[in-house]
Parts: sequence; structure tokens; C-alpha cells
Amino acid sequence: MGIENATKIMNYISKGGKEYVCVMQVHCEYDKEELTKIIKSFEGEIYQRPPVRSSVKRRLRVRSIYDIEILDMDKKLVLFRVSCDSGTYMRKLCHDIGIIYGCGAHMRELRRTRSGIFTESTNLVKLHNLSEAIYLYKNCKDETELRRVLMPMEYATCEMPKLIIEDSAVNALAYGAQLAVPGIVAYQNFKRNDTVAVLTLKGELVATGNALIDSKELENAKKGIVVNLSRVFMQRDIYPKAWKKHES
Repeated sequence: MGIENATKIMNYISKGGKEYVCVMQVHCEYDKEELTKIIKSFEGEIYQRPPVRSSVKRRLRVRSIYDIEILDMDKKLVLFRVSCDSGTYMRKLCHDIGIIYGCGAHMRELRRTRSGIFTESTNLVKLHNLSEAIYLYKNCKDETELRRVLMPMEYATCEMPKLIIEDSAVNALAYGAQLAVPGIVAYQNFKRNDTVAVLTLKGELVATGNALIDSKELENAKKGIVVNLSRVFMQRDIYPKAWKKHES
């Protein structure tokens, strides 16, 4: 959930990798070794068509499943953890496993434990935790819990390559200028077309965009546009203007 300016980066977060813990019910008695082999065969790239009740078009698409770990098997229930691409449907995965096994299966329960860099064990919180934090802040003037559950939007850029820019370049970008070589102070390795984050010297998020060159090309470059900005987060005039108007 993003608030105010952070809503601009939620699209990037939603496209990050996901991890789920899923309970699947098999429709018959099964051989554990045989079912385990079938489940593990889904690791890698798979074809998947979204289920009938979904919010996207039901067209065949490719998704990657990085890892499937079977946690427990009890009677007709199978508990497993899946690490996968965004947009992978767990109920369709259970359905397909059942088809290959031969007697059918369906998803009984599902819990998302990771979305991008946000994990259940570190910085994911439940909505009632947020509600309690707001209550404590409004009624008890205690902002401790609210500060714990609210995170700077810079956290969302942790998986992006970053470019650090001079203070004199910040306001120009806030007004719509593209990022050129002279304004860059430091950078991490990136490739052409990578989504990159542009930060101030203090670590404040200025913008995100697509790299127009590789970082290796930047080493000896003296001029030229490096990033085509897609989202600007820095408000105008927070940093002083550093450009001059031409007098006519």
C-alpha cells in the first residue's frame, strides 16, 4: 500500500517476484514419491492460462517458478512453498498438478509471504496492525507503531540499480529534464533498458526511469542522456535551481 507520492512506485512493487505458502487438496489417495516428482517438475518456465475467475485476459502466457519446497503431506493435503514470477496463479498451479497426477486437485488455502523485497518475516504487516498503529497515534499520541509500519518509499528501490546525482541536478529533474552524464556523481552497474532509481546525495528518491546506455558506456562518457525518466518523485523547488535562463 502506497500513500501520497509513493503510489507512483506501487506498479514496480507489484511486478516483483512473489512467494506463497499454499495448501493443496488432492482428490484421491496418492503416492508421495510420485506426487512429489510431479510437483517439482513445475520448477522452471511454465505455460499458464489464468483461471476463469481472474482480473486479466485468459490468454496463454509464460511464467517462471524458481523453487517449490514441499513442507508437509497429510492424507489428501499437501503444504508447499512456491517462489515465482508475479502473475503466477497458485490455484491454477494446483489444478494443473491434479490434472497431471490424474485425479484432480484444488487450492484450499493460500498466504503470500513475499512481494518483491517485502517479506512476511521483515516488513510485511497485516491491516489490523496498521489500524492499531493509527489508533495509537490519533488517540494516545504514540507514533512508535506507526513509524514501524510506515516505511520510506526508497525501500521499494532496493532491487533497482541506482545512480547518485549532484544537488545541482535535482530540481532540473523535478521540472522534467532528463538525466545527463554531467549530473551523475556515482552509480551501480546496470544494463541498457534496466529500470533504475535516481537518488540524491542524501539517499532521497528523485526519479525512476529506463537506462538508455550500459553502465560500462558511462565510464568514459562526457555528455549525453543516460536515463529516460518515467516517474518523478521529488517535489519541485525542494532543491535550489541551478540553471540559468537565457536573456533575449
